[in-house]
Amino acid sequence: MTTQQLIEQIKIKKSFLAVGLDVDLDKMPKHLLELEDPIFEFNKAIIDATHDLCVSYKPNTAFYEAYGIKGWMSLQKTINYINETYPAIFTIADAKRGDIGNTSSMYAKAFFEDLNFDSVTVAPYMGKDSVEPFLAFKNKHTIMLALTSNEGAFDFQTLAVDGKELYKHVLETSKTWKNSENLMYVVGATKAEYFTEIRKIVPDSFLLVPGVGAQGGSLSEVCKYGMNANVGLLINSSRGIIYASNGTDFAEKARAEALKMQKKMELILSEVV
Repeated sequence: MTTQQLIEQIKIKKSFLAVGLDVDLDKMPKHLLELEDPIFEFNKAIIDATHDLCVSYKPNTAFYEAYGIKGWMSLQKTINYINETYPAIFTIADAKRGDIGNTSSMYAKAFFEDLNFDSVTVAPYMGKDSVEPFLAFKNKHTIMLALTSNEGAFDFQTLAVDGKELYKHVLETSKTWKNSENLMYVVGATKAEYFTEIRKIVPDSFLLVPGVGAQGGSLSEVCKYGMNANVGLLINSSRGIIYASNGTDFAEKARAEALKMQKKMELILSEVV
């Protein structure tokens, strides 16, 4: 999917919501556990209930890998279902990969060619030769960790290096890499006060923003400081939507929570137009 196609979906749906498909059998409605593939059936129900309210789905691959080959097969069925049934949806493999060049090339092939995701999250600690293999794929997007929402982010990301925070060095350096126009960035919602500085470095890039909702991030603050002319934001919500209920009405409740988010986003978009 091209960036322009994503922008068009945001305009059509009046939404920049990404729904995180972080499946956990312990939190899943018990009646689904009787089915042959409860993970896929759960995802399918959530997707069918929310596809018109969001522009993206973001499975965190750890939640599938934890269940071995069965979990990976559920992930493959999930991405196939999205691509075949709702092809306009932007898909994110939240895998946080990053390794030496040859290994990164294999990771890229796995997510972009075999699973056919539109994007994948990567860690930049090993530098350009660990990220550029992902950037080489046409109409695919690499979402690089920039400033994350966890407490440990302050261990390294905000340390001053030559008088400038490390995350700023990461952002600036990434712009020099080959095919850097295919980059997006992860910026945590709990770091809303940093968005102004981030936008000075990457004014036109899309930012994937976790941490709104369950982690306490403010949608209005993120939009105030992080939105650009093309919106430029994908706001992720996982637990607050998919686990709104653990009963037989789980999909209906998920839709209700997604609708609340979409309506807030629609209002924000109406105010900036």
